[in-house]
Amino acid sequence: MPLHDVGYRPWSGQRAGAGAASGVIAATGIRLAWKSRWLRRVVFFAWSPALLFAGSFFAFEQSIEEGRFASLKERAHMGHNLDGVGMLGTVLADTLGQPADERHVSEADDIVRTRRLVWSRLLLAFMRAPQAVLLAVVVGLVAPSLISRDLRARAWLVYFTRPVGRFEYILGKIAILATIVAAITVLPAVALWLAGVLVSPSIRVAFETCDLPLRIVAASAALAIPTVLIALAYSSLTTESRIASFAWFATWAACWIAHASLTTADLVAAAEAPAATARDTTDNERPPLRRANWIARAAGLDDTIDRWAWLSPYHAVGVVQAWIFGVETRPRAVLPPAVSLTVVSILSAVVLVRRVALPTRA
Repeated sequence: MPLHDVGYRPWSGQRAGAGAASGVIAATGIRLAWKSRWLRRVVFFAWSPALLFAGSFFAFEQSIEEGRFASLKERAHMGHNLDGVGMLGTVLADTLGQPADERHVSEADDIVRTRRLVWSRLLLAFMRAPQAVLLAVVVGLVAPSLISRDLRARAWLVYFTRPVGRFEYILGKIAILATIVAAITVLPAVALWLAGVLVSPSIRVAFETCDLPLRIVAASAALAIPTVLIALAYSSLTTESRIASFAWFATWAACWIAHASLTTADLVAAAEAPAATARDTTDNERPPLRRANWIARAAGLDDTIDRWAWLSPYHAVGVVQAWIFGVETRPRAVLPPAVSLTVVSILSAVVLVRRVALPTRA
């Protein structure tokens, strides 16, 4: 009777690096997620708002090329919305109506300064209004099953009996969501910036706004890091993905309602107070513009400090993104949301690591 050697055999192939396991986990997870028809539709739908914002880029650059910049700025200083300049005329009017910087004496320098601010606000509105809401929905539907499904199926018996560490496992799961984040936020926003460069009168605009793609990546990271860690932490706490999904959406809804309630209470209190103390005064005041739509508010046109933004992940991320794009520069407005997101991210990461390491200690 022949005997067969069924023991360990030497590996003669090329060994992969330490991060190969994370790459395999990420590639497998992305491939499985992409089989979902609704996910493909959502990613495709995420690009549709870029067409609306691209029209505003084109309208603004066309007004500059046609020599209507001075007249538009004069109307903005009078407090009129630029309703004829794309669908985001309020955003443009508020930007054009800002007091001019004394250092920019020529019209060309004024155009450069205004273009940077207009583009930054449009990109901020794009990432904060449609993309952030859409990303929260996608993460809440994809992330809860990434770890809870492995816990339910005891897949850790396969993962951790092989040369796969817990940090490689976690990085692989994070890479799955990071790819989805890039497909929904980074790529459409960079394509929007590129569209603005293509419709501008000179290729020099690309060099004048070359930092905006980097700001887009940073703003996407500010959105992705807390949302991904919170969602994966919920997924690691239960074997039922439905419970993790409910906890994710309940957290966002409860925090949003709490923020809205406290903000409304402040507005009611301010309305009852004398007009002199109800709002902050500035040295250079101009006629107030109509806050025509929610896109304008998302672009950072409201200069009041949202002191309850730290309560809501959505509003906290919006303030940090406004700081990244240079729209918000006041430390007392940025620090509370930034600290809140940092604390939540650290706590979520600690929970995630401990829960993933728990099977190996059992």
